[in-house]
Amino acid sequence: MKMIKLVLETGEEYVGESIGFDLDQAFSLGELVFNTSMTGYQEIISDPSYCDQMIVMTYPMIGNYGVNKDDFESLTLSLKGLVVKECPMEGSNWRNEYSLRELLKRFKIPGIAGLDTRELTKKIRDRGVMKALLVPENYPAQNIQSLMGKSLGNDQISRVSTKNPIHFPGEGKRVVLVDFGYKKNILRSLMRRNCDVVVVPWNTSFDVIQSYRPDGILLSNGPGNPKDVPEVLPIIRELQKAYPMFSICMGHQLFALANGADTEKLKFGHRGANHPIKDLLLGKVFMSSQNHGYSVTTQSVKNSELEITQININDKTIEGLSHKTLPAFSVQYHPEACPGPEDTAWLFDEFISSLRN
Repeated sequence: MKMIKLVLETGEEYVGESIGFDLDQAFSLGELVFNTSMTGYQEIISDPSYCDQMIVMTYPMIGNYGVNKDDFESLTLSLKGLVVKECPMEGSNWRNEYSLRELLKRFKIPGIAGLDTRELTKKIRDRGVMKALLVPENYPAQNIQSLMGKSLGNDQISRVSTKNPIHFPGEGKRVVLVDFGYKKNILRSLMRRNCDVVVVPWNTSFDVIQSYRPDGILLSNGPGNPKDVPEVLPIIRELQKAYPMFSICMGHQLFALANGADTEKLKFGHRGANHPIKDLLLGKVFMSSQNHGYSVTTQSVKNSELEITQININDKTIEGLSHKTLPAFSVQYHPEACPGPEDTAWLFDEFISSLRN
């Protein structure tokens, strides 16, 4: 059994079993976050929004049903590490094709098992997300201190976004999906509704998007700080005037910034498949799947072109916005789920309906 070490920015060290890529004398540096989902680990670790992050899974057993070719949310893995309490050697589900351990090794992602992940989660809740290192058990202490001073960068969106436009033919309305790090189930949700979808890179110009003759625009989820890509804000302002627009997660935050609102970093973010949100227009509560570390500030919306449509029941943060005069709206969570509840999949129908009108 190979042992490796998790080192927190605050100095604590935890030794556990290596379940992924063999670090040998290498290291992995990332932002330590936690996810409260009980299932759906394959979709979680293949979500591009986790770029440069290490995920602590609060549920004690991860990997018990294995991995299959159908449940990936991207073609590659962008996370920096996985931290679990227990990871079985093999999966037992009838859809299993290979183990979670094999998946991590194939994509060169380190993982550590045998830690008290609920203790780690409490520390993140108390102190906020923090930098962390995965290193070999005998890694020199002086090197660790030096590595902790390294920056995680601010180019996550450009790294995970598609580099060239991709066309997914359909018989219905054409939607241009602006890729800030989109999950595949967003694409599947559109195609199930017969949409003709063109996926374009995150920084595609208004003129190029217009040349595809879209009926509507969808701004996707993605990693990092929305303020790291200010160059997209003028493009969003042009797009929302010309086409109906639906924005998800990172797209929601960029939509807010483009319309005069502001964003801030949350202490430990929302990551899990059990977050209750209230729709203020319908007067109903829905369960949602979430993965984000930033939020639109409530006070800033008051002086913007937007109005609040949904809030998080746990902490009252903004979960939905709509433009006061244009056919454009957004949500902070993932209506496409994967993993998580499908309570809000009807938002895609609302978007398609706006295209018909």
